[in-house]
Amino acid sequence: MLDKTSDGSAGAGLTFSHHPHANPVDVNERARLLENPGFGRVFTDHMVTIRYNETEGWHDARVEARAPFQMDPSSAVLHYAQEIFEGMKAYRLADGGTALFRPEANARRFRNSAVRMAMAELPEELFLESIRLLVRTDHDWIPTAPGGSLYLRPFMIASEVFLGVKPSAEYIYAVIASSVGAYFKGGAPAVSLWVSEDYTRAAPGGTGAAKCGGNYATSLVAQAEAIRQGCDQVLFLDAAERRWIEELGGMNIFFVFDDGTLSTPPLTGTILPGITRDSILTLAKDMGLTAREEPYSIDQCRADAESGRLREAFACGTAAVVAPIGQMKMRGGDFTIGSGGPGQTTLRMLSALTDIQRGNVPDPHDWIDRID
Repeated sequence: MLDKTSDGSAGAGLTFSHHPHANPVDVNERARLLENPGFGRVFTDHMVTIRYNETEGWHDARVEARAPFQMDPSSAVLHYAQEIFEGMKAYRLADGGTALFRPEANARRFRNSAVRMAMAELPEELFLESIRLLVRTDHDWIPTAPGGSLYLRPFMIASEVFLGVKPSAEYIYAVIASSVGAYFKGGAPAVSLWVSEDYTRAAPGGTGAAKCGGNYATSLVAQAEAIRQGCDQVLFLDAAERRWIEELGGMNIFFVFDDGTLSTPPLTGTILPGITRDSILTLAKDMGLTAREEPYSIDQCRADAESGRLREAFACGTAAVVAPIGQMKMRGGDFTIGSGGPGQTTLRMLSALTDIQRGNVPDPHDWIDRID
């Protein structure tokens, strides 16, 4: 429990005030919730909030009890969708400590998203301090079960009360946290993808490279179609030709070929620059593997899967980390990738990444941000 008089210094000349939850979840109830938290349904006691307006800049930084916002029905976010967010995790390390994984990359991407959405830019050091403070406050909510972690959701919304199409003059930045287990359920050895031919995620000049809610909202109808087709996730093609593979509804994608090389679609402005994606490209080099960023068509993917040239495929992202892809379905027919289960390179990449995240092996790239 935080002391009410303690302060945390932050960037941009701000000091966080601390307001401990008056009635935190009982320790026994918390232990029960952490036995099987699922994903995104069990929330911690506290949150961070910081406010912005054009007169004061960033101000009123708080660590406080998690509670609903009071919003005017004319708040800009409700009408013009100025909203951005991040997804990241805090992990229990092998030595009992707690750490974040590459949080500075999340801070940088959050700022880039704000620029694209014409929102106030949160200083990166302030973003980082807000995350660290919340993890220190609610570290007891990190599950001890294998694979468990504390999922962190920093987000920012336009809060000015007005009806008019212009950038908001006021914003609320907040961080909430959720105790999580595995992202995918059911114990399947690999996920299946529905190739969407009717819907696209992003177009050149759009918001594909920003992490904003609208990108995910537009993916939901396609994801629902994937579920109806018996698939776990949707795979989007490019908006111009409906030919080139881009990404899943919430994850990037990699392909592994029979010569041991890896390939992933290039970042041309329509694909989210995933931090897990970037980490895998670096780890591939560490392993002596050739990793290319290049366009890959769905027709070529099918042909390579059928010929055996394409041996493995996997999705990657903060929530799922690395998820093997076993099958793709589309109107022209289904096809299996490799054995239909996780391949050796996929499992090797998953192990290498999670071992670094949890402090089981040395961290040669200084990716771990130790909190305690």
